[in-house]
Amino acid sequence: MTQILICTVGGSHQPIVSAINDLRPDYVVFICTDKDPATGQPGSRTQIEGKGSCIKARVGDQTPTLPNIPTQTGLAAEQYHVVLTLSDDLDRIYLDCSLAIDDVIKRFPAAKIAADYTGGTKSMSAGLVMAAVERPDIDLQLVTGSRTDLVKVQDGSQFADKADCERIRYRRLSEPYRRAWNRYAYSEALAGLADFKPPKGLRDDYTRFRELSRAFAEWDNFNHAQALSILQPFAPNLPDAMKTYIGVALRLNDQNRGKRDAARLFDLYRNAERRAAQGRYDDAVARFYRLIEWSAQWLLESQCGIITSDIKPEQIPEGMTLRSNRDGKIQVGLFDAWQLVKHKTQGVAARFIQEQENTLLNHTKIRNGSILAHGFTPIHSDQWQTIYAWLEGCFMPMLLEESAKVGIKQMPLQLPDSYQV
Repeated sequence: MTQILICTVGGSHQPIVSAINDLRPDYVVFICTDKDPATGQPGSRTQIEGKGSCIKARVGDQTPTLPNIPTQTGLAAEQYHVVLTLSDDLDRIYLDCSLAIDDVIKRFPAAKIAADYTGGTKSMSAGLVMAAVERPDIDLQLVTGSRTDLVKVQDGSQFADKADCERIRYRRLSEPYRRAWNRYAYSEALAGLADFKPPKGLRDDYTRFRELSRAFAEWDNFNHAQALSILQPFAPNLPDAMKTYIGVALRLNDQNRGKRDAARLFDLYRNAERRAAQGRYDDAVARFYRLIEWSAQWLLESQCGIITSDIKPEQIPEGMTLRSNRDGKIQVGLFDAWQLVKHKTQGVAARFIQEQENTLLNHTKIRNGSILAHGFTPIHSDQWQTIYAWLEGCFMPMLLEESAKVGIKQMPLQLPDSYQV
């Protein structure tokens, strides 16, 4: 397999020579500096391209006595090239190193690549490390050896050693998927992690992160049974804050349909909040409409035995006219369902619709103008905020009081917006 070495070059030739002699690469990319723009002093490229004796054997020598690094290590002209960068401009160095890595990968797609950050300025080393850490298939290394001080290793003791950066690399590469949780974008996190290769020592952490992303992606898509089955095996090793979601998921899968449906109403409300947090206001309002309709259906079925998709003639209150459809069934939508709640139930929901009927009508007009309903007008943030304030202040307190009758007395937590397991 072709071996490539990318290394930063500074004022000392020994670590570069050691790295090349130890690795014996087929091709080398030297990250160097040119003349200093302020002083005109030569940069480190002279150690690679200098003619004749161009390198001092020791720092204190008066004159150079050694040839350039390629000559010292037996590299032919076609086995290396120089990439110029600035000595202390971290942004520029990082970009130059990234482009150099891209070029090498394109030219040698099957090669094994090592990046050695021993030489060069501190900024050059940092820039190469940053660029290399983003590429999981690149080995990061440095030249080390015996030390008698903090200035340099002893001459003759140098050797190239692989740098342990797997945790840094894992954290850096997985960070975009952690941030996806901030937007409740669990599916996005899962998709990114699916192509991720974790280091051996971090496979448990990776598996937990991927599977929890999958669980909440399923939850966000209303697949509550699948979400619960994924979460439960992780229960013993989850912090208390995360274990709370298993209790919520159990309630969403309760065998008692009345309790389960009540729990899913609150879950739908939280789902609408997540869509609004993503700026998807049409989606949020569509969920709001379904929440209002489903709440009436739940109240009628659980308290009166009325199923709005198949209402019996004897269940229709006096003075209210409902007609059969072409299949001979009496079915009602949102407003007629709430009229039935007003006439057939006794409690806070009946009082709610008596007081809030006109307000509800106004809010549903906003929904009806959406492209997800009957119109073509996008729903804006201020429209959602008006509806949301009404939901928070009027509708959800009513629903919570009604759900207390089946044992649900408080709102469930919103799904997590950060991964901190």
